[in-house]
Amino acid sequence: MTGPLAAHPFGDPQTVEIAAGADDPSVVHVTWKVGAADDLTLLGIHLGVLPEDRVMLDGAISYDAGDAALVEQAPEVQAYLLEHVTVRAAGQECAGRVEATGDLIADGADLVFSCAVPPEVATVAVDTLTDLHPAYRTLATGPDGQHQVYGADAPSHDWTLAVGTGVGPAGTTTRAQSLDTGTSAALQIGGVLGAVLLVAVAGAAVARRRRRVTPTPTP
Repeated sequence: MTGPLAAHPFGDPQTVEIAAGADDPSVVHVTWKVGAADDLTLLGIHLGVLPEDRVMLDGAISYDAGDAALVEQAPEVQAYLLEHVTVRAAGQECAGRVEATGDLIADGADLVFSCAVPPEVATVAVDTLTDLHPAYRTLATGPDGQHQVYGADAPSHDWTLAVGTGVGPAGTTTRAQSLDTGTSAALQIGGVLGAVLLVAVAGAAVARRRRRVTPTPTP
């Protein structure tokens, strides 16, 4: 598919939001948002949607405003998300599908997983972009203020979805409701990880000014 790639993991982080289905408690929603436009360009190169010559000799990524739309519309992206975001409940894999995609930075992609039985606890694995560089992180939020930071060293986490946690029949959190809050997952977690994120943001600012990336071989 592609040759050696460069990654840009030090910018705005990816986010995921986990919620139980509003009408069907056996359904788990995972909304994934990419961190920044150049991450989409990198993903597009990796998937063969964009040409490899976007990677400069010094490892920097050359991207333009049209890249995001090209990548968002590519069917390879949906296949990639279903490969790198999975849900298990009661020891069984939940069947996934991509129900909605749009602006992957502002709105994200809604992945819907149908489990055999309504899960009280779901194991959600996320390793998007860490296959491009292990320094990528994903900030995750779930019902009742649950949170997690996914990374190459922590690709899986158990989320409580039982009734009484703010999801399920007694109080399901839907994707639309989540988006209406206007509060990003990063900001929700920011209160908990404030000091860590401040360091990360400072590093991101330096990294973006330099527009340097670290080469890493394609897995």
